[in-house]
Amino acid sequence: MPPRLSRIELAPREPLGSEIARRLLNYLLSGAVSPGDRIPSERQLADALGVNRPAVREAIRALGFLGLLEVRQGSGTYFRGLDQELLFRLFEWTLLFGDGKARDLLETRADLEIIACGRAAERRSQDDVANLEALLEDMRTSDQDRFPDADLAFHAGIAAMAGNVVLEDMLASIRTVIRGWVERNIMAAGTTQIAYRDHVPICRAIAAGDPEAARTAMAAHMQAAIRRLLAQDRRRHGTPPPATLTE
Repeated sequence: MPPRLSRIELAPREPLGSEIARRLLNYLLSGAVSPGDRIPSERQLADALGVNRPAVREAIRALGFLGLLEVRQGSGTYFRGLDQELLFRLFEWTLLFGDGKARDLLETRADLEIIACGRAAERRSQDDVANLEALLEDMRTSDQDRFPDADLAFHAGIAAMAGNVVLEDMLASIRTVIRGWVERNIMAAGTTQIAYRDHVPICRAIAAGDPEAARTAMAAHMQAAIRRLLAQDRRRHGTPPPATLTE
């Protein structure tokens, strides 16, 4: 009999630009470079890392967007140093691009949204319900450009109804981090109706004061949203989604 063979599972490869940017980030934060110092040239970095110069240029551009580096034409690239706002942006970047943390972030957000939804159903007032229904209607009538804001406002409304400031702040921070990803997903989908329909049973369950139904509806929405986001991310990086992935 032929030997029993198991399927080879390969983790998706991280984009080279992100990998180089992380290496540069570690270098900048190691203390080897002081604020205001010029960092090595693209050629020197490419030689040291064993990669091509366009990939280094892409990483420098990304760190420049974050505010870590400043490119001065004819002079070189300089390390700007760190401040509180920059540290927050670095936190965002690490969550989005570091070592598979994006999935963990999405799962954490899902757990917190489910908790908030159940609390909202327990504690909602008639004014709260009217406000949530108005936010849902805003989602229904929004075009692709406005939809991400309407979506975030709906979830923020639920978090406020939950009556827990710490939970509300945690969710607000996570939504800030993944906002750009959600916008790209909406654009890639070409429609807002799939996401809108996910929110209808959530609103109805909260209005009915049914915590269990609210948590179930939010869980279904979060699972679908995570599948869509990760599938869109795989497409961006050239990795096909699993055959079992469904909307």
